[in-house]
Amino acid sequence: MLDASHLALAYLLAEWVIRVAMIVFIPLRRPPEAARSWLLLVMFMPVPALILYRLIGRPRFPQWRHERFRHSIACRDAVAKALPAPASSASAVETLALHLGGFPACMGNRLRLMTEYDAAIEALVAEIGRAERHIHLQTYIFASDDTGREVTRALGAAVARGVTVRVLVDALGSRPWARQSMAMLRKAGVDAHLILPIRFASLRRARSDLRNHRKLSLFDGQLAFIGSQNIVDRDFKPGIVNDELVARIEGPVAAACEAVFASDWYLETEEELAVPAVPLPCGPAVLQAMPSGPDYGTPGYERLLVDLVHQAKHDVIIVSPYLIPDEALLTALKNAVARNVTVDLVVSNVVDQYLVGLAQRSYYDELLRSGVRIYRYRRKLLHAKSVTVDESVGIIGSSNADIRSFMLNAEISLIMHAGEQVGALKAIHRHYMGNSDPLDLAVWRARPGASRLWENLARLVSPLL
Repeated sequence: MLDASHLALAYLLAEWVIRVAMIVFIPLRRPPEAARSWLLLVMFMPVPALILYRLIGRPRFPQWRHERFRHSIACRDAVAKALPAPASSASAVETLALHLGGFPACMGNRLRLMTEYDAAIEALVAEIGRAERHIHLQTYIFASDDTGREVTRALGAAVARGVTVRVLVDALGSRPWARQSMAMLRKAGVDAHLILPIRFASLRRARSDLRNHRKLSLFDGQLAFIGSQNIVDRDFKPGIVNDELVARIEGPVAAACEAVFASDWYLETEEELAVPAVPLPCGPAVLQAMPSGPDYGTPGYERLLVDLVHQAKHDVIIVSPYLIPDEALLTALKNAVARNVTVDLVVSNVVDQYLVGLAQRSYYDELLRSGVRIYRYRRKLLHAKSVTVDESVGIIGSSNADIRSFMLNAEISLIMHAGEQVGALKAIHRHYMGNSDPLDLAVWRARPGASRLWENLARLVSPLL
């Protein structure tokens, strides 16, 4: 019969078996930052670390999802081949984004940037009212609040006049409203589905927090909205008001966005949608859609962003509410400053994710010391996600400059290649900076020691989030 001493010895041996096994297993196919954090946790708390690793340690989907994703490649490839190529040969950035996301840059598009929250919702409702054939809407949050009800009424009216309406809503992002929102949409006649619903059986095969973070609104295959804005009231979190950035795009690139939606729709429903037809050229903008996420097998947005920073000649501006860079991006930013490139980071002084905010602030000293300039947006949560590099490239989309967007979320980015649209985005960035407080290194270092402690502890676990 086992006594307490035997049980203690067995537990101790089990802990060391876990430590040794995890030292071998964890570094495989995992960024060094995440591996270090996991190994630190394993060394101190092996049993809890093993349980947590089973829940969130593997950034991959189950096999059936990989098979569905491979099946949907044909649709995306057909659209990619039909997109009209720009007159000039493809740049290095265009080629890299094609390799990462599957869609080439295309000419003949029209673009308008929207910075006013309510105006963007009004524009969305207006386009819903004009749609004639189909509406495809995909979002991380679809709330059952005033904004959600207004959009639902417009979608219901579209269904009543014979328009096919399909909606995808992320299950975790919309968790507080999911039951009411789904009931509301389906009552309106909308074909609505939750993306990646959390089921107990799936926890044995994949992380439960791999999410689809894309925001897309698509109309008749001709027009698309893409950006950071969800279907929710601007002040849905008490005491916090959001500022967003949305691009309204028309032209061939809308077909690429439709193909991304069709792929996600098939992943959730196994219903194959028709291959989107490519609209005729209607404007001067050269644009490129680049989806990214665990389905693609590589951190696409991170690789694109790091490459752009390395290529920068004059200036880089990165706007992100959540900024937790990995080692590759940190090195790229420091090297850019060392090349006399001006690097500006615009973050939000208002924080809605406390742990992420602590981890983010732990990088400020290192960045400021290297010469990177940090601006903290006043009064509101700047939820926009965008980048400009020199006068040549702009990006707007759903991706933050953090490890979650790099590794765990399905995201969508719209890349602008030169032209007036990059200048327009840079003007918006200047507006953000004018409404921000520049962070001074000496002032930052004078903050309380307790703040530094909590920030550094949050940084240790940030790669696990």
